[in-house]
Amino acid sequence: MLSEADLQALEQARHPDPFAVLGMHSSPEGGWWVRAFLPDAQQVDVVDARTRRRVGVLTARGAAGLFEGVMGRRRRAFDYRLRIVWRHGGTSQWADAYAYGPLIDDADLYYLAQGTHLRPYEVLGAHPMAAGQGPGAVQGVRFAVWAPNASRVSVVGDFNAWDGRRHPMRSRGGSGVWELFIPHLQTGELYKFEVRSAHGEVLPLKIDPYARSTQNRPDTACVVANALGPRPAPRSTPPHALRQQPMSIYELHASSWRRHPDGRFYSWDELANSLPDYVSDLGFTHVELLPVSEHPLDASWGYQSLGLFAPTARMGDPQGWHRFVQACKAHGLGVLVDWVPGHFPADAHGLAQFDGTALYEYADPREGFHPDWNTLIYNYTRHEVRNFLAGSALYWIERMGADGLRVDAVASMLYRDYSRAPGQWIANVHGGRENLEAISLLRHLNEVLGREHPGAFTVAEESTAFPGVSAPTWAGGLGFHFKWNMGWMNDTLRYMAQDPVHRRWHHERMTFGLMYAFSENYVLPLSHDEVVHGKGSLLQRMPGDEWQRRANLRAYYGFMWGHPGKKLLFMGQEFAQSSEWDHAGELPWWLLRYDTHRGVQHLIRDLNGLYRQESALHQLDCEAAGFEWIDAHDAASCVLSWVRQDAAGARVIVVANMTPVVRHHFRLGVPEGAAAWREVLNTDAALYGGSNEGNGSQALPVQAVPWHGRAQSISLTLPPLATLFLSPC
Repeated sequence: MLSEADLQALEQARHPDPFAVLGMHSSPEGGWWVRAFLPDAQQVDVVDARTRRRVGVLTARGAAGLFEGVMGRRRRAFDYRLRIVWRHGGTSQWADAYAYGPLIDDADLYYLAQGTHLRPYEVLGAHPMAAGQGPGAVQGVRFAVWAPNASRVSVVGDFNAWDGRRHPMRSRGGSGVWELFIPHLQTGELYKFEVRSAHGEVLPLKIDPYARSTQNRPDTACVVANALGPRPAPRSTPPHALRQQPMSIYELHASSWRRHPDGRFYSWDELANSLPDYVSDLGFTHVELLPVSEHPLDASWGYQSLGLFAPTARMGDPQGWHRFVQACKAHGLGVLVDWVPGHFPADAHGLAQFDGTALYEYADPREGFHPDWNTLIYNYTRHEVRNFLAGSALYWIERMGADGLRVDAVASMLYRDYSRAPGQWIANVHGGRENLEAISLLRHLNEVLGREHPGAFTVAEESTAFPGVSAPTWAGGLGFHFKWNMGWMNDTLRYMAQDPVHRRWHHERMTFGLMYAFSENYVLPLSHDEVVHGKGSLLQRMPGDEWQRRANLRAYYGFMWGHPGKKLLFMGQEFAQSSEWDHAGELPWWLLRYDTHRGVQHLIRDLNGLYRQESALHQLDCEAAGFEWIDAHDAASCVLSWVRQDAAGARVIVVANMTPVVRHHFRLGVPEGAAAWREVLNTDAALYGGSNEGNGSQALPVQAVPWHGRAQSISLTLPPLATLFLSPC
């Protein structure tokens, strides 16, 4: 019989090795003891799984629910079931969770501990599977979680009344992994982990870090889901070729793009039926979604993620997400998701103090607490945490169907003193400010993605002058394919906010970006960050009366689409949203009743069309050979002019007039080789809501009049607050 000490340890859910006492064990006197902990059971019989006959009755020990008995006539262990008569009525017949040996291979545990397991999500988490041999195999769910400093971990859920005594897990020793197969569980079951710390404290119920599905907030349980097979690989475009392709990204917050009249979110399927058609019609090449991994707080927009393997339940289940991705790709759109490896929220049910210690986060707040966002910072020195993050990145590409990841807040990862005053941070081993472990992680994950899915790409939101962000790791870079050009965005928006009469004194803000435009592979971002926190919409940031504000915005869009670099525009700005973005509502679609807003939308469609059609505007976006100033110094007139060209020498001229003055007979030096030039896009066209000044479809003949340091020039009309695109006739 079980000792009183073991009995009390089971009743108090503090037994260090439940598999040593529960299940079937040989008896020194012969036969086999069977023990089960089943609170609320009235009677428990042992049934031979092969013959389906009762072979023994278990006796209750104490009042907590332990039943035990010896099968004296059996010489060998056998497959059995427990037939349970419950006090509240009803009878169940179960396979015993404690009849199964370890199911995770030692090799997997070794690679997990080393941080070199390529796909940790195939081992950890909740996995529906069959256990046992032949006809006796039983369907159920294998749970596994990393909690190396816990003294006990249990799986809890509706299936066991959230009672941590009923399903304590098996410790897999030095790996820090705990596992348990629970027979008969199915997909859709709710579960969490109950963790007892090394000091005996029972922690708040914890989520599964590797959960593939979750409840919708405010509920926080995880949901057992089928393992998702690999999705079709991203289009296999070598990184160097990706730089030469048009990339125009529509950034969106999925839950506030559209809403039902009663405020309900659109589901993934509802978005699939409308968003891809809308975005592709406007000529964008990609959609980028603010983080869709599970997060507890709507107001974080997803940037405080807890479920790095689960698409948010706000929009539906993971299968719905897949259908949305498929719909985007059917419309020719690449799918880019924001991914957040820099920090996580400190919610008690999440990763914070996961096993009673600082496990996923640094222990010292000078390393582990983010003062800007009141969040915790991942401990990049731990092999298992690096494996968790790199595994998540691969998961979103391989299993969730994304074509690329935009990695958030990279600058906060690179520097140990980010947003910290002197004395509030810890230097690296060399005494410097760089976070060497985070740098190593970023290089590692880019190498993993590049090796496993060469068609996938990554984009860094990085706001400093850290060198080589988009350089390959073999050349000493971080290995990203692109980097957001935050300097360009800040400089040009500050210029555009100036009244045109003052712009001559700020001309360098529009030209300075070309001093470093080819030092990285840049994306020009007019992102969600520019239309929140009191900044207003892009339209609101433009000066002048209503007409001038819209003209300024159109001219700015023309300047952006003509400028070297890939393009990104946040939702709503494509039709000149007149108010700041509100994550709690939907976009003001009613504005499209008005010609002025439809005109801006039409302009975006035409800019994207021209950008994709003219290789001169995209092929050498990241190469100095694709850009040449005509005149960068006309601050007095606030006019900027340049040439874009492709590798074959095809050219497009871009001219931006940033004043409300019409400039007739404006002379412009032009490259040799064309007899005339023609206006192919004018942001002041009546179609876009402009004054319709310009040059129409007439050919602008090249004249042998030296200008702007060139042997030839043309004479043209520059519309007010407008950008022109000219192509050779």
